[in-house]
Amino acid sequence: MTKKLVIFLHGVGSSGADLAVLGQLWQERLPDTHFSAPNAPQAFGQGGGWQWFSLNGITEANRPQRIVEARPEFDCTIQAVCQQQGVDPSQDKLAFVGFSQGSIMALDALVSGRWPLAAVVAFSGRLATFQGKPVGSVPTLLVHGQRDPVIPWQESQQAQEKLKALGIQAQVVWDATAGHTITQQGVDKAGEFLAKHLA
Repeated sequence: MTKKLVIFLHGVGSSGADLAVLGQLWQERLPDTHFSAPNAPQAFGQGGGWQWFSLNGITEANRPQRIVEARPEFDCTIQAVCQQQGVDPSQDKLAFVGFSQGSIMALDALVSGRWPLAAVVAFSGRLATFQGKPVGSVPTLLVHGQRDPVIPWQESQQAQEKLKALGIQAQVVWDATAGHTITQQGVDKAGEFLAKHLA
């Protein structure tokens, strides 16, 4: 029997627990799906929380390299979750749901083709790395508030264009009044999306 696993990827300075609630909200809609919300591997400063890569001294120019350097630890984290859940991504259905920095890592994993994914949801993210060759069509949902002061909503617009150029089915949901957050509208749209593509 094919297993279904959704892995949540949190934002910088946060923890897996902050996104784990989404699994509870979606459980009824996705009754045969397992959810996991690991912490990112790097500690975030002295105030607690975790990060996938450091923001210290980050620029538009060096961001892609930061992400590339974060790939080994990211992949180890995902592999550990898959083993814990008894999921084989090459045979089962694996989806990434990210927020902010977690979305950046999810989209990087998508375009690099390192993981066989059934679906990707990226809340308030950006595509900061870009592969120049098609990686196969993976249903992808980009959700972004148009009042986001942290990552401009245009980043998701640009990500959609780049993903489509790679042959990836990418759709965008805008929230005209939302900032850098996950709204109820976004939760509902993402739940519908996952229910469809993990069926």
